[in-house]
Amino acid sequence: MCGILAIFGCTDNSHAKRSRVIELSRRLRHRGPDWSGLHCHEDCYLAHQRLAIVDPTSGDQPLYNEDKTIVVAVNGEIYNHKELREKLKSHQFRTESDCEVIAHLYEEYGENFIDMLDGMFSFVLLDTRDKSFIAARDAIGITPLYMGWGLDGSIWFSSEMKALSDDCERFVSFLPGHIYSSKNGGLRRWYNPPWFSETIPSTPYDPLVLRKAFEKAVVKRLMTDVPFGVLLSGGLDSSLVAAVANRYLADTEAGRQWGSQLHTFCVGLKGSPDLKAAREVADYLGTRHHEFHFTVQEGIDALEEVIYHVETYDVTSIRASTPMFLMSRKIKSLGVKMVLSGEGSDEIFGGYLYFHKAPNKEEFHQETCRKIKALHLYDCLRANKSTSAWGVEARVPFLDKEFINIAMNIDPEWKMIRPDLGRIEKWVVRNAFDDDQNPYLPKHILYRQKEQFSDGVGYSWIDGLKDHANSQVSDSMLANASFVYPHNTPTTKEGYYYRTIFERYFPKAAARETVPGGPSVACSTAKAVEWDAAWSKNLDPSGRAALGVHEAAYEVKET
Repeated sequence: MCGILAIFGCTDNSHAKRSRVIELSRRLRHRGPDWSGLHCHEDCYLAHQRLAIVDPTSGDQPLYNEDKTIVVAVNGEIYNHKELREKLKSHQFRTESDCEVIAHLYEEYGENFIDMLDGMFSFVLLDTRDKSFIAARDAIGITPLYMGWGLDGSIWFSSEMKALSDDCERFVSFLPGHIYSSKNGGLRRWYNPPWFSETIPSTPYDPLVLRKAFEKAVVKRLMTDVPFGVLLSGGLDSSLVAAVANRYLADTEAGRQWGSQLHTFCVGLKGSPDLKAAREVADYLGTRHHEFHFTVQEGIDALEEVIYHVETYDVTSIRASTPMFLMSRKIKSLGVKMVLSGEGSDEIFGGYLYFHKAPNKEEFHQETCRKIKALHLYDCLRANKSTSAWGVEARVPFLDKEFINIAMNIDPEWKMIRPDLGRIEKWVVRNAFDDDQNPYLPKHILYRQKEQFSDGVGYSWIDGLKDHANSQVSDSMLANASFVYPHNTPTTKEGYYYRTIFERYFPKAAARETVPGGPSVACSTAKAVEWDAAWSKNLDPSGRAALGVHEAAYEVKET
């Protein structure tokens, strides 16, 4: 991951402004510690902090077209850049960077090229010929991007809020699957898949089609010129990523360059469910496994840093970000700069335990659509920022554009959880990789019950967070929360505690409005809470809050 900061229309284009841009860009250096770049054109600035993954020697940014009239700063990876170069044979490329195609695609196709990109990205492009500019974000919002406005009429874009919060009067999270055009004067959606309208699909389930699409998604993400690995919790999603990567690694350029033994990484409290399951999967696959431990106190000590980097006060995100933040530091110390991770599967296939209570296939499908649309505010934000805090890039095969289209076109009747038919959550994925002749995983791992990451690292982690928050937040503080925090009022002491830390770093109203709110049980949307009347009395994002579903569910307390 890299860090980008772009400003257009500054009234002050003095040396002092250039120095200020450099100063603000440094706030993003954790994202890209390998090189810093800056392009200034009159009252326009494009700054870039680079994490070198592809073409480390010559791919420094900003990047240009042949005569340097087009300037682009990119955060992300374009997996189909070689195929796109074939369409641009009349153009001269300066580097081997996968991101350089963006400048030439703009030359060739104008603003209508975004859907040609297969990857995760957010970028800002300046056309110096007429001082027009565009900004765009990938389909799901895997990479972060914010947009802000200064009092002087300037427009700002940044990978993280911390580079905007002091100088912009207002700022928002840039919508995934959208492009901003200065010529057209606003945002428009470039990503328009069939599932976005939430109409119910009817395509029959084909396990081999689903399997091949996922294998393709994993293999294309092995595009790297630096050491890499897989985050392995031992649950279904990360285990499938590891199994597929392990199966095809030897045949890839990355395998020939870095060796065919895959590195896997896991974090947890000693004795946690994830550590045991991950070790079993790693042994089965024969990976070079790295197991990291942390204590509840070490996690609590890191909370302020985590909230500063992840830029949220959402309880679920902070619970899960903290172990990932600690693990990323250890991973970077081993010289690894890129990891594959399993985010997105639960949203696409209804893997969260509350989906057991979906009343019909229509509501099941609509909830998966809502969950995917909100990923940029939750799991994508957490996975990207908690790893980028230490200069590590996380890639997510389940959120491959082509794979999502195939998976979301399946008749949702096949995704429904049907104990009478032996179908547990995410049965369509489990069944697709249930191959007796050439098994990907042991059966009991393939059919292991869903554990949310913040639960799987050790149940005492969440309990320890709650205890710590209870010691920091009094009953009267929580009782008056609606007066102190009228927007997204925290309803628990844990939520109140995280909010106080967030407000210390990001005190503006615009900052708190970037964080979603509303009731949730086991990571559900507010709408899905209506599926079970008992859930409204037990609102907690932990999977154990899915009463009557999780094997280790919270006991129902008498009121």
